[in-house]
Amino acid sequence: MKLPLFHLYGDPPDPRAFNFVHAETIASPCLLHDWIISVHRHANLLQILVIEQGSGEIQYEVSTAVFSAPAIIVVPPTVAHGFRFQSGTGGWVVTFTEDVARTFGEPLGDTIAAVKRLTIDPVISIGDIEKIARVSELCSYLNEERFLAREGFSIAMKSYLALIAIEVRRLVKSPALSAASHDDEVIDRLSNLIESNFRSHRALNFYAGKLAMSSDRLNKHVKRLTGMTVGQLIRQRVLTEAKRQLAFSNQLISEIAYDLAYADPSHFVRCFRRDAGVTPRAFREKADRLT
Repeated sequence: MKLPLFHLYGDPPDPRAFNFVHAETIASPCLLHDWIISVHRHANLLQILVIEQGSGEIQYEVSTAVFSAPAIIVVPPTVAHGFRFQSGTGGWVVTFTEDVARTFGEPLGDTIAAVKRLTIDPVISIGDIEKIARVSELCSYLNEERFLAREGFSIAMKSYLALIAIEVRRLVKSPALSAASHDDEVIDRLSNLIESNFRSHRALNFYAGKLAMSSDRLNKHVKRLTGMTVGQLIRQRVLTEAKRQLAFSNQLISEIAYDLAYADPSHFVRCFRRDAGVTPRAFREKADRLT
């Protein structure tokens, strides 16, 4: 199984997508695909799904989770995800490129960045349908601006997006978000650097140099905000990529090892077993049963 990369679902990828905001009902793509959205990725799009009614199952990388209304689902760029919706599930999908957040400046840009950090567990149960009604209303206004394209619609769409992000953050009330500081830009920049370099650069001093910080200062900063060291974040990203390739490709385990810059396949197997708790072969067999 090859993992598709799309712009919007079913559309060819657009690596140059910039300043992009989009909203549509969940039913809009689902009616075309029998309520099943196959596992795929987006290179540079962040999505917020607002589940007003119904239920379903999300595949998130190689894990699955069930959800039921009312709920919010946040899917960041590059993450493998797919859905099996109950027929008739209602709600909204808001999609945007990350650069849009930067156009808001502070503090709204921080709010959208904070929403992105909710995605360790993508499904956020709300518990009260009335609490999600405000988000749904804002999504409908955003979609109306997109559809009618009236004068000033681009500014209006970004403003509604900001309000949606604020409402989602208020609904979640995560302690982790409360602990976030103005230095979170460092985490975002580090995440982008890891995404671009994890195959070839795994040493702390490489990332510290790119961020113009000492290795010790960067590690302490990252540990304070994420609970992990830089090395652990890098290992986590490498492990995620290894799991993707095992689950969604037919590559030999030895090919995956060399693609991820391990010295040899045996080293890859040892590291994977240490971090995942199973061998690559056992993980692939389990993933085959899921997909």
